[in-house]
This record gives sequence, C-alpha cells and structure tokens, in this order.
Amino acid sequence: MCAKVCALWVLLLASVSVFGQNNVIDEVVWVVGDEAILKSDVESERLNAQYEGRKFDGDPYCVIPEQLAVQKLFLHQAEIDSIDVAESEVLTELEWRINYIIDQIGSKEKMEEYYNKTSTQIREMLRENIRNEKTVRKMQQEIIGDIKIVPADVRRYFKNLPQDSIPYIPTQVEVQIVTLEPKIPQEEIERVKKALRDYTDQVTKGEISFSTLARLYSEDEGTRRRGGELGFMGRGQLVPEYANVAFNLQDPAKVSKIVESEFGFHIIQLIEKRGDRINTRHILMKPKVEEKELEASLLRLDSIAKDIRNAKFSFEEAATFISQDKDTKNNNGLMANPNSGTARFEMQELAQVSQEVAKMVEGLNVGEISEPFSMINSKGKEICAIVKLKARIDGHKATIAEDYQRLKSIVQAKLGEEKIEKWIVEKQKSTYVRINENWVKCDFKYPGWVRK
Repeated sequence: MCAKVCALWVLLLASVSVFGQNNVIDEVVWVVGDEAILKSDVESERLNAQYEGRKFDGDPYCVIPEQLAVQKLFLHQAEIDSIDVAESEVLTELEWRINYIIDQIGSKEKMEEYYNKTSTQIREMLRENIRNEKTVRKMQQEIIGDIKIVPADVRRYFKNLPQDSIPYIPTQVEVQIVTLEPKIPQEEIERVKKALRDYTDQVTKGEISFSTLARLYSEDEGTRRRGGELGFMGRGQLVPEYANVAFNLQDPAKVSKIVESEFGFHIIQLIEKRGDRINTRHILMKPKVEEKELEASLLRLDSIAKDIRNAKFSFEEAATFISQDKDTKNNNGLMANPNSGTARFEMQELAQVSQEVAKMVEGLNVGEISEPFSMINSKGKEICAIVKLKARIDGHKATIAEDYQRLKSIVQAKLGEEKIEKWIVEKQKSTYVRINENWVKCDFKYPGWVRK
C-alpha cells in the first residue's frame, strides 16, 4: 500500500505543469488512499455536467475533485465489504445513457466530437462511471441502514424547526379520469400493415437498409433518429408482444412478422443478443384516428358526463365499467402520481403526465367534471377523456396532520444524510490524502482533506 501511494505522490510532484495550461495531456491532481484522481477525470465530469445542465455550488475545479474523492472513500469501503453491482444492471443503464446522449446530440459522430473520444472509449468511460455510481449508492444504503421513524420523531423534528424553515407544500390535486379509444377502421389497420410489409420486402431485397427506413418512417420518436435501435434490453423491459417475437429472432438479416402492441404495429430486426439481453431496431406505425370516430367518442363521453351530473350513475362506476384506461379503471378512475406513488399531484407534475389533463383540471371546481377532450396518452395513442377534480389541497406550510408521509420522508432523508456526513468525516481521518498544490486552495465541504 505504502509503495503504491508513494509512487503516486512522486508522479504528482513530478507533474511540473500547472492547472490550466493547454499543453498538459494529463496529471494527477489528488491521491486518495491508493487511488489517483486525474485532471482528465475532472474534465470529463465537468463536460458531463455541462451537457446535462448541472450546476456546481462553487468552482467546478474544487467541487468535482472533492466529489470524486468522496466517491473513492465509498468505493474503497465497498471493496472491503465485498459490495458488488450486477453486470446486467450496469449494461442496462449504459445502453440507456448512450442512446440518450446520441438522441440528444444527434448522432454517434457528434457524441464522439463532443467528448473528443471514440464511441468505444466513451462507452468504457460511462460503464465505469455507472458501475461506480451504483456501487456508491449501495454502500451508502449499507451505511444508512434501515432508519425507523415514528410519528413522535417527525413531530420532534418539526417542532424544533424555525417557522421560515418549515417546508411549503404547493397546491395539489387529486384527479379521476374516464377514457375511450376511438374505433380504428379495418381499412386503416390494413393500410398500416401493407406499408410495413412493403418495408420488409425492400429490406429483404436489399433495396434499402432497415435503419434508413426507420429514420424515414418510424413513429417512435425516441428511436427514430437512431435508425430504430432500442439498445440492449431484458425481456421485462419490453412489452410482452414485442419481447415474444424479438427474443425468437435468430438471423439479423431477416425482418420479423408484424407485431401488434399497445403502442401500434411494429416490424423488428435483430442486431445482437448477449445472454438474457437483446438489441433490436424496429419501425413503429400507428393507425390514424378518423375525425368522425373521434367525434363519436367525444359525443359518447359528453353523454356519459351528463348522466353522471344527473346522478344516473357515479363517476366511479363510469371509470370501472366504461373507461378503457387500464391503469385507472380498477381504482375508481383515480390517477396515480408516478413520482410519489400517491394520488396527489402538484400541477407541474400533472402537466408532465398530461398537459391536456392539467389544462382541463385548472378550470374545475372540486367535484366538477370537465367537458370531453382528446389527448395523446402515454402509449402515443389519440384517445378521448373526461376528468373530475376529486380534491384540491391549497398550497400551505407543511403540517403533521395533512402531510405526514411527506414530512416523514424528509426526516428520513435528513437522518440518512447526517449518518453519511458523519461517516465521511470519520473516514477522512484514517485515509491517506494528498492534493496537488495548485488544486488545494478551495473552500471544501469537508475541510478534513487538508491536514495542518
């Protein structure tokens, strides 16, 4: 250990170039334990943050090395405690992140230009970053453990908070929904299937590549710019109809039969299989709703809303027996907030789920039912809906009676944060740390890095 640390520190001292000179290829800027933090590590993280729009609370060249140093404390402890992350977890996150970056930047070539690395180098860099991130989170959970919170703990914590520190809870709403899917004429379905069969023929005959057709015609905006490529995914990450066909494909030169799912109609091409994960590309087409069918569904919902207002049946009964929204019909039509798992939405959260629903709810009083409207659902399909404002909780300072679950989460998070910070401070005391003199003049969050 000593020999390795000393060798690293010799390398640190031997780097005569100061930070900021453009002719420096790389240099060691920190040593934590027997691990070095390189200038290139700091620059890579700064570029990632810049691209993702993340801001630093202070000078990035002070904040980033300290963050990396803290990470190395966790990673070292994780190694001692034999905490590991499954390779499948890392690869799943890696494929998602690579695809996201390419989708945002526009192409693999632009990604390489942005990072000044080859795609293989970027992949390895991200793979290591993701593994470290997941290992650190697991280590932190081990340190925090299972924090038991009882109502008395929550009351005690908030009793001692100054009034201006009590959390403000924005206005929240609870919303019920009934939806209908306009009927799609068989002729429209046949039109879509014919187009997909034509694309299959063109690929089979070698007239055009599948990826080019996907860029031109696929209606999956998330994959279209990547030539329809989804990235490596496990069976559980794909809708069953898609997965059943995709995982039976053997020949990358062939195109699947037409597959119908809740998103529309697909044709699929295999790219590569790796164990229990698969990378495919697809072309998605969605049958178009005719105006007359849309009007028919809106008229039916208008009639349903009038019957509810006239007490012929309740909104809950309409949601259970009429609605075609499988996510809400078994819960009396009550929409669930994917962020909190509760039925309460802040208005901006509701808008993230559906701008159309949020717009309708904004003008309703509690108990009122909206006029029928059309919207695009989470599957990308055009549907018709009516909504009811079940409850509105006006913005207020948090109280135990009204907001116990949220306050409990705040207390748990605070106690967990305190345990982590105490662990870091203690770990600093027993860890070898040296910092390049050009990187030491910082206002660190944990001053223990620099020993007097």
